[in-house]
Amino acid sequence: MCIFCQIVKGEIPCYKIYEDDKVLAFLDIKPVNPGHTLVIPKKHFKTIEEINEDYLAYLIKVVKKIGNKLKNNLNVLGYNIQLNNDPVAGQEIAHLHFHVIPRLKNDNLKLFPQKSYNSGEAEEIVKKIIKD
Repeated sequence: MCIFCQIVKGEIPCYKIYEDDKVLAFLDIKPVNPGHTLVIPKKHFKTIEEINEDYLAYLIKVVKKIGNKLKNNLNVLGYNIQLNNDPVAGQEIAHLHFHVIPRLKNDNLKLFPQKSYNSGEAEEIVKKIIKD
């Protein structure tokens, strides 16, 4: 059983921020900044492709609620919402989860490096993505 499912069942303690019948939000034990929260569905889904759209929409509403709580109650100016989907993308726990990371001025958290497309490359990528 995955560690997040064990947390949902109460077998492993957590610092709970929010809970209802579908979703659990708790502090990340290795936070980027204080208040870094994980928002998970209580039902086990490995990746975003596995969750149905209604459940995902509900999960995102809770992510928004947590973001508002961080801004209003921790007085942070903003936050990042991050989903690492599959191990190659940095997903360490095979249970769908969103990170809600409070941002502090001068916290030195770097965003993704940006690159450029070569001539004609963007058009080829679009063709591959939209192909049935």
